[in-house]
Amino acid sequence: MGLTHGYAVGAESGERLTFGGGTVLVKAATPALTVWEELPPLLDTPLHVHQHEDELFQILEGEHIFECGGDRFDVGPGDFLALPRGLPHAHRRVVPGAGRFLVMTAPGGFDGFFRMLADADRARTLGPETYAAASLRYGITWLS
Repeated sequence: MGLTHGYAVGAESGERLTFGGGTVLVKAATPALTVWEELPPLLDTPLHVHQHEDELFQILEGEHIFECGGDRFDVGPGDFLALPRGLPHAHRRVVPGAGRFLVMTAPGGFDGFFRMLADADRARTLGPETYAAASLRYGITWLS
């Protein structure tokens, strides 16, 4: 089921999911689309592949370097980036820990990956096995 009514989410609002020292703020979660923002501390993302989702990034702050399928994209505030499923990609911040972006995945459902990790973190069972199980369930292959 998709949206049944309009809604607004404030800048610091949304579903806060914390795991492994990081936090994501889920702004929307529908079958068609998931939207979230990472909150400090901000981490870089090693090379990986999504089987199910395309990822779309709206850069809000900072300078970022994305690699996707052998291409390099240097992006900053106001820039938009699209990373298709099936292509290896990675992200790093030019200034470690600095910079924000809004991420959209299509189709939706990727919030479940973060929720699975946050549930394990709250239960104090978060570890390599949880990351491996969540990655398997949500179709992510880590390459580095």
